[in-house]
Amino acid sequence: MSLEKMEDLQLDEKYLRPETKEVNGIPMTKVISDIWDQIWSFQAKPDDLVIATYPKAGTTWTQEIRNITYKQHPFIEWEMPPPLKSGLDLAKEMPSPRTLKTHLPVQLLPPSFWKENCKIIYMARNAKDVLVSYYHFSRMTKTMPEPGTWEEYIESFKTGKVLWGSWYDHVKGWWDQKDQHRILYLFYEDMKEDPKREIRKILKFLEKEVTEEVLDKIVYHTSFQVMKHNPMANYTTLPSSIMDHSISPFMRKGIPGDWKNHFTVAQSEAFDKDYREKMAGSTLTFRTEI
Repeated sequence: MSLEKMEDLQLDEKYLRPETKEVNGIPMTKVISDIWDQIWSFQAKPDDLVIATYPKAGTTWTQEIRNITYKQHPFIEWEMPPPLKSGLDLAKEMPSPRTLKTHLPVQLLPPSFWKENCKIIYMARNAKDVLVSYYHFSRMTKTMPEPGTWEEYIESFKTGKVLWGSWYDHVKGWWDQKDQHRILYLFYEDMKEDPKREIRKILKFLEKEVTEEVLDKIVYHTSFQVMKHNPMANYTTLPSSIMDHSISPFMRKGIPGDWKNHFTVAQSEAFDKDYREKMAGSTLTFRTEI
């Protein structure tokens, strides 16, 4: 679809600030819920690679390391308004080997991915920075439910009343499965700290070798500042009827610790108390700054 036609795209009302409907207890858009049987029965192939994340935890970054977004990496559960193609349709049309992306919690990943023993890269990011990024993303993206006020959104996030459910359950669910399956579990903060080291982990996991020169190019092209100005990564090719970059850019800051610019001391302390309760007993730990 040409960029000119994209600008003329008028979304059906069901895609705009969509209503939510739970799938097995997880909030999804009603559009996704309505086609859930098709998503659940999606047929994986043994050489599929899945990039899994909670929203705003480094999906685009991980994809960019693999190549380019959206069409090259279909978002399997995302339903797009015609004439754009859904993630399922794009995935089915895609030649092997496919790289697919998802925000699904581990228990909702279509079972064929486990049956085919597919490789999965999971990227996790600390809760406070995810919350800030998800809030701004929900403000600017018309295909997401209204986020409400900042104070309201903190509560929605803490209680898992946001699309794709609880961050706590999501990161812990994938963490608990990482040793039973071919899952490479990465951290956004580690990637920021030493991208070359983390990209080497990805290459090893994918059983690929590249020269130091190529590795340096990957590090450069996947740096936040370069991606921020790459239309294929920053989603500026989408019309403002879908993403309004005047409200907030899709790629905002990409730095660990930005939460300090949003949380009051009281909000931070209340969040930390709730966090300790929800993460009690897990071996999973995060850095909130580097």
